[in-house]
Amino acid sequence: MSELKGAMIIGQSGGPSSVINASCYGAIKAGLDADCITKVYGAANGIVGVLNDRLYIMDEEDPEELAIMKYTPSSALGSCRYKIADPDEDETDYKKILEIFKKYDVRYFFYNGGNDSMDTCNKISKYMKKVGYDCRVMGIPKTIDNDLFGTDHCPGFASAAKYIATSLVEIYQDSHVYDKGQVTIVEIMGRHAGWLAGAASLAGVAGYPADLVYLPEVDFNMDEFLEDVKKIWDANKNVIVAVSEGIHYADGKFVSEAETSATDGFGHAQLGGLAVKLGDVVKNAIPGVKVRPIELSLLQRCAEHCASQTDSDESFMAGQTAVNEAIRGTTDKMVGFKCTRDENGYRCEADLLDLSRVANFEKKVPVEWINERGNNVSDEFVKYALPLIQGEIQMKKENSLPRFVKLKKVVAK
Repeated sequence: MSELKGAMIIGQSGGPSSVINASCYGAIKAGLDADCITKVYGAANGIVGVLNDRLYIMDEEDPEELAIMKYTPSSALGSCRYKIADPDEDETDYKKILEIFKKYDVRYFFYNGGNDSMDTCNKISKYMKKVGYDCRVMGIPKTIDNDLFGTDHCPGFASAAKYIATSLVEIYQDSHVYDKGQVTIVEIMGRHAGWLAGAASLAGVAGYPADLVYLPEVDFNMDEFLEDVKKIWDANKNVIVAVSEGIHYADGKFVSEAETSATDGFGHAQLGGLAVKLGDVVKNAIPGVKVRPIELSLLQRCAEHCASQTDSDESFMAGQTAVNEAIRGTTDKMVGFKCTRDENGYRCEADLLDLSRVANFEKKVPVEWINERGNNVSDEFVKYALPLIQGEIQMKKENSLPRFVKLKKVVAK
């Protein structure tokens, strides 16, 4: 395929993570190193920045400062939760995007995000083909939820999983310090997929397992939950429960649904308050028991101090691969991971997946990895997740505190 010369835009979307900037840096560095890419722009707050004609000139950034992005959490360019319409129903946003692409001679577009971001990527790609504008569009995955279809795992999951497992190990130490025990309920992110809650099982590798782990892949039964808690309480006088925020009853209703009616920009219910709700139920069922509800909330997303080096390296590779493949002529793809785990260890390589195959499909924890009672995961989950959390990042520090990237953010005119 003939060389395509022009500028590139990279944008970030959705919730932040410990390693989304590693992917972004991988893409930016590859773009800056490529002769056919004339300019590298970063979209301020994702696709919203493109629509508002607010692009940062990444060529103006100091290379040494830019490199700190690899170990900076959150979304350095800014993120958004903006859902663009179906182009067959409303072309308004697409016409504006095309106008901006033409203004800056953008021939490469990269979008770094999760399910909804891949949907945005897919729609833009199809529209550009429809109107005959030559632009290569690639998705770079990011989601701590680990629910993107077709890839072994997603950048961001491993670091969040490592933080969750580490937190469970530390919570175990705290909860077992007194002569009188307690029931500790740890609420973990995950609306429809329980990968993050399952990561609590990794604490068992260190010898401090959660007693009960509940995932949204199976229906939740409150009576059985109380039976499980009472049984362990009677035996040990200490119980640690890890629970996904998205657990639901057999009728599909979220256990926490009554606690909030808020939704995000994509119409997803914003869940929360589950640990407190379950704690109240336990208090009423076991007179005199001390209950400690803990909601990890935002802490599990951007815990750079607990990030996985494996996750960081693979995330950088994903961003770099997206740009290099686009330069070779690839378009309409998301970079995924193909991995092997065997007696020779763990190996990971990049894989290219059709955007149309990935967009708006969710990958859930295999039900065969959940025990029959539905209150924990199997060793298969641990074998899957443990290699992903390996390695400690070399985070830059000043005065023993994290030193994160400080971009100039020079706006293109």
